[in-house]
Amino acid sequence: MKYIKFYEFAINWLHAKLNKRQFLIFSSMLVGLTAGLAAIILKTLVHYIHQAITYDYHVKYQYYLYIFFPLIGLLLCVFFVQRFLHGKLGRGTANILHAIIKKSAILPKDQMFSHIISSALTVGFGGSAGLESPMVTTGSAIGSNYARTYHLNYKDRVLLLASGAAAGIAAAFDSPIAGVLFALEVILADVSISAFIPLIIAAAIGALCSKIILQEGILLTFHYLQPFNYHYVPFYALLGALSGLVSVYYVRAFTRIEELFKPEKSKVYSKAIVGGCVLGLLILLFPSMFGEGYSSIKALSEMKADSLLNNSLFSGYSSNEWFVLFFIGVVMMLKVVATSVTISSGGNGGNFAPSLFVGAYLGYFFSRLISMLGITKLPEGNFTIVAMSGILSGIFHAPLTAIFLIVEITGGYDLMIPLMIVSAISYTVVKYFEPYSMDAKKLVKKGHVLSYNKDKSILSSLKISSIIETDFHKIAPDATLGQLVEVVAHSSRNIFPVVDAENCLVGVIFLDTIREVMFKRDLYDSVLVKELMRKPAETVSPNEAMQSVMKKFDETGAWNFPVIDQGQYVGFISKSSIFSKYRKVLIKSNIS
Repeated sequence: MKYIKFYEFAINWLHAKLNKRQFLIFSSMLVGLTAGLAAIILKTLVHYIHQAITYDYHVKYQYYLYIFFPLIGLLLCVFFVQRFLHGKLGRGTANILHAIIKKSAILPKDQMFSHIISSALTVGFGGSAGLESPMVTTGSAIGSNYARTYHLNYKDRVLLLASGAAAGIAAAFDSPIAGVLFALEVILADVSISAFIPLIIAAAIGALCSKIILQEGILLTFHYLQPFNYHYVPFYALLGALSGLVSVYYVRAFTRIEELFKPEKSKVYSKAIVGGCVLGLLILLFPSMFGEGYSSIKALSEMKADSLLNNSLFSGYSSNEWFVLFFIGVVMMLKVVATSVTISSGGNGGNFAPSLFVGAYLGYFFSRLISMLGITKLPEGNFTIVAMSGILSGIFHAPLTAIFLIVEITGGYDLMIPLMIVSAISYTVVKYFEPYSMDAKKLVKKGHVLSYNKDKSILSSLKISSIIETDFHKIAPDATLGQLVEVVAHSSRNIFPVVDAENCLVGVIFLDTIREVMFKRDLYDSVLVKELMRKPAETVSPNEAMQSVMKKFDETGAWNFPVIDQGQYVGFISKSSIFSKYRKVLIKSNIS
C-alpha cells in the first residue's frame, strides 16, 4: 500500500512540475510499460494453462480428453463474467471505438483486468480465438483510466488509450511498428504528427518488455524464408484477390453465426454448452483448431503440413498429398466457424490470430495446389507467410499494419514487395464488398458514423439529448386565433408546437404562415388553431443517431424538427443548434 501511495505521489509531483507535452510523453511511457506487462501476463498465462492441460499424463487416449477442455473454458469464462462482471464484457475494437465516439474515450476500470482473466480461460482451455483483441482492450483501458485519473483532456485521453492498444500489439508480436500502425489505422479516427511520439514510445516499451521477458516459443516467429523472385508476381496478385474474397467470406460467415447466438441472450450457460460441444466436435476432426493455432502456422511455413493430421481421426492419410491439401482447405474454411462459435457462445477472444491462421492456410493451399498441378513450383513457405497479411488487411481494413507485422515477425524486408501487392489487392477487393471493417460495421449498423473525416466524426459524437431546445410556447389544437396571437406576443420564437391534453404533438404553427390572418380581429374567435396548424416534415427521437437526423434535414430542407419521446412532445432540435455545438466541440478538440 505504501508503494502505491508513493507511486501516486511521484506522478502527481511530476504532473505539477512538467509541462503538458512533457507529462504526456512521460504518461505514454507508463502506459506502454503497464500495457506491455499486461499483454505478457496474458500470453504467459495462456501458455502455461495450455501446457498444463496438454501435458502427457500417460493416460490412454488422452488426446480425446482435449475436446472437452474448450467446454470447460467457456463455462468458466461465462461464470466469471456473470458472477464478477454482472454479465457485461465489452469485446473487440468496436467496444473501444464506441467509447471514443460516444463515451468521451472512457473505458470501465474492470476492463484493465477482466479481459486478461476471461480470455485466458477461453483460449488457454482451447477456445479457437486470438489473444490480441483482449490485449488491445486491456491496454486501451489502462491508457483511458490513467488519463482519467490525472484529469487529462479528451484529446490526450484518446491518445493514451491508443498508446495502450499499440503497446499491447507490440508486446504480442515483438513488433513496435505494427503496434503504432494498428493504433493509427484502427483506433484513431483523426491524428496529427504530434500524436506519433507517444504512440512510438508506448509501442517501443511494450515490444521491449516482450523481448526481455517472453520466451521465443511463446511468440510467433519465422526463420524459413526463400528469396523473393519477381517471376512469381502474377501469382502473388492472384493470391491477393483470393485473400480479399476469403476475407469477405470470413466477415459474413462470422456475422451470421454470431446472429444465431444472439436470440438466446438470457441463456448464457446453455449457449456455452452448445458452443463447447460444437468446438469439441471441430477439434476432434481438426486438432489444429485447438487454441490460437500458431504452432500449425509455423508447421505450414516450414512445409510440415502432414503433421497437422497427427492425433486426428485422419492421421492414417498423412502420406496422401491430395488428402492433406483437401484437409488444409477444409480447416481454412471452418476456422471462422470455430472462432465465431467461441466468441458468440460466451468466450472472450478476437479475430487477429484467426485471421493469421486463415491466411497461412490459404497461402499454403494456393501455392501447394499450383505446384501439385504442375503449373510452376512456388515457394510455399513465402506464400504461407504473405497470405497472412492479405487476410489481416481484409478483415481489419489495416493494410499497413498487416504489411509491417509480417515484416517484423519474419525479421526482414525480403518479402516487402509481395506483402504490399497481396495486402493492397486484398484490401481493395474487400472494400468493394464491405465498406467497413468487421468491428466498425457493428457500430455503423447501430447508426454511429465511423469516418476518418474529422467533421463526420465530431458530428457523430453529438447527442440529440444535449441540444434539445424546450423554450417553445405550446398551444392546444382547440385554442382560438386570438389565444394564439396572445401566445405569439409573449414568445421570441417563430414556431409553436400544438399539443393535446396528453402532451402528444398533433401539429405545428409557423409564424410565417399566419401573418396574413393574425391581424384580422374579426377572425380571432371563429378560427381555431387546428385549422392553421401543419404536420411537421419529420420528427426525431432523443436517442436517434445524428447521421439519421442530418439526412432528414437534407431531404426535407427544414431547419427545425420536433423531438418526440415515446409519443410525448419534448422540444425542438435545429440545424443551428447542431452547428453551434459542433463548433464548440471542434474548438475543444483542437486545443492541445
